[in-house]
Amino acid sequence: MSRPQADPDTQLYKQECHKILAISPRIRYAGIMNKFGRTLAGSLRKGVVPLLKPDEARNEHFVEATRNQFRRNFENSIGREEYTLTENEKVKIITLSSEDHFYYVTLDKETSINEVMKIIEETKALIKK
Repeated sequence: MSRPQADPDTQLYKQECHKILAISPRIRYAGIMNKFGRTLAGSLRKGVVPLLKPDEARNEHFVEATRNQFRRNFENSIGREEYTLTENEKVKIITLSSEDHFYYVTLDKETSINEVMKIIEETKALIKK
């Protein structure tokens, strides 16, 4: 029985995650998810301890993917989503969507709003290339 082929874009996705991490030392994690919340690639900043257990991360990504898909239903009325910013007690989360997937980026809680905006703008510029 043959194994399913890995996505040929996986290496490209991993490189994108590393480029996003390089934008700021405030970025904890950069990941690319498909529309179902499945991780296509992800990278944690060196020395960062994940806040979520693997099953919690899987569920969190599914929730974000579902929210992302629901928001697409309103694009004709309010336009395409540019990004979302969720602020939690321990971490800030940015999601940015593209045609086929979305980017899931976590930041240190203390990240200033100016730095958050810089990260969003630089990530948007990176993913448009």
